[in-house]
Amino acid sequence: MSFDGIVTRAVVHELARTLTGGRITKIYQPGDADLLLHIRSQGKNHKLLLSAHPAYPRVQLTEAPADNPAEPPMFCMLLRKHGEGGIVESIEQVGLERIIHLNFRTRDELGDEVVRRLVIEIMGRHSNIILMDPQSGIIFDGIRRVTHAVSQYRQILPGVVYLAPPEQNKLNPLEVDQNTFIAGFDYNRGRLDKQIVHRFTGIGPLVAKEIVHRAGPGSREQLWQAFDELMSQVRAHHYEPAIIQTDEKSVFSAWPLSHIRGEVRTFASMSTCLDTFFRGKAERDRVRQQTHDLIRKLKNEIEKNEKKIEVLQKEMAEAERAEEYRTWGELLTAHLHQIRRGDQEVKVINYYDPETPEITIPLDPSLSPSENAQRFFKKYNKWKSAKKWNAEQIEKAREENLYLESVLVQLENSTLREVEQIRDELEEEGWLKPRQKKQRRKKADAPAPTTVYSSDGTPILIGKNNKQNDYLTHQLAAPTDTWLHTKDIPGSHVVIRSKKVSDTTLKEAAMLSAYFSKARESSQVPVDFTLVKHVKKPSGARPGFVIYEHQKTLFITPEEEKIRELLNRKKPE
Repeated sequence: MSFDGIVTRAVVHELARTLTGGRITKIYQPGDADLLLHIRSQGKNHKLLLSAHPAYPRVQLTEAPADNPAEPPMFCMLLRKHGEGGIVESIEQVGLERIIHLNFRTRDELGDEVVRRLVIEIMGRHSNIILMDPQSGIIFDGIRRVTHAVSQYRQILPGVVYLAPPEQNKLNPLEVDQNTFIAGFDYNRGRLDKQIVHRFTGIGPLVAKEIVHRAGPGSREQLWQAFDELMSQVRAHHYEPAIIQTDEKSVFSAWPLSHIRGEVRTFASMSTCLDTFFRGKAERDRVRQQTHDLIRKLKNEIEKNEKKIEVLQKEMAEAERAEEYRTWGELLTAHLHQIRRGDQEVKVINYYDPETPEITIPLDPSLSPSENAQRFFKKYNKWKSAKKWNAEQIEKAREENLYLESVLVQLENSTLREVEQIRDELEEEGWLKPRQKKQRRKKADAPAPTTVYSSDGTPILIGKNNKQNDYLTHQLAAPTDTWLHTKDIPGSHVVIRSKKVSDTTLKEAAMLSAYFSKARESSQVPVDFTLVKHVKKPSGARPGFVIYEHQKTLFITPEEEKIRELLNRKKPE
């Protein structure tokens, strides 16, 4: 895990300088394991993210927007009761551990001034955020409760005395001397980086490998010198936060790492580095959890439709013989005098095809000549009706799959709030059973298409689901705006809010259209564009479905770097 004790120390140092003395103005809980504290400090507003996410636990200042639930969870309400309006007194790290104490001064129910503490434990899947009274040690609650059944050593429950995580009996690397450092290694065993991790608190595998790499294959003294050089920087709070991107993965550290070859990006602060590294990761993980069952349901429906189409197409192939059955029935009727009950076939003159003067017709020996003729007429009527019905059902199944595939694409690019809108839409369309009233939100969120700005400052709007697509195209957009959509590929509606559109803006909007579609990984994606006034929604059509005319097509390849730049570009002044 990259978020080791040294990264924690760097973050705490930044937060203590920035937030101490600040006032907590708002508290939100955007996710099950995340808190967002709005703090007014030194004349600026700051957003402090505290996360006990099992895969991405961290503490940092953030600029990323967050979706907040309509009803705050219980822990959020408790923290608002104790924390809103409080003054941050101190932000401290416990030793060099991944444990942070955020102390704030507030008032209790009687109006007396008291100090409360948020304990943030960054321990992988055991991470937690705990509100407690530092004087009595009593826990008010934790964002993740731990019962006796889960841990016999320590419980995180209201009213229980807080017990710190068990000590690992490691040395503090900031206090060790050269002799102690050198004497503690088993040099014959090798793997010195692992031995460093096991001996010293706060040092993660990445820093340990960096120390060994800097020391090289030299003497024990060189290993000490590499170790002491880095620890001196930690003591003095000299950091150069960096993200190193390789072909396989990306990592972050308090400094550039010389033992990893890749593209290095450095940052002015640890929080900025973490915000860049984690942006979207935790959100996508939460969305993936929320949409797992939904995606499986939609894929099952698509698979069922594909099997249905396959069966119907086989029946259609059989139905192609309908005219042949009618011909046989009429020929048998004209030659009834030549047929006897018990005949298995009959050879008759074919009046309908001069090129085939005679034709052999198979018979059912158990039926009379007249009944054999009627049998073929019945088959003719059956397959004639089936042909029309099958064609209608195949078209219906294909339309359903087109719609469901568009929803799958939208789920890949959705926030939690947008997932709820998609779920509501699927309930309205009958694909999902309606949830119980207590599970539904009190008020449906209004569709809010995403707005970005092109290089020349022109606003570009993107519908992230079908409700947003309909609202954007048929209500929000002006008739003279430019509308874009991938050609014959499920994707988002994109609108350029301007009468005059530059080539640069058109290409950037087309790139967004291709990116927010099923073809986002493809190259030379065809994107149609036309004026909004030429886009119509047929009566009774499914959400998001339109027909359009007077379109032109351009081919564009989505570029990840350019897309990221467009999505992060702020509104021009």
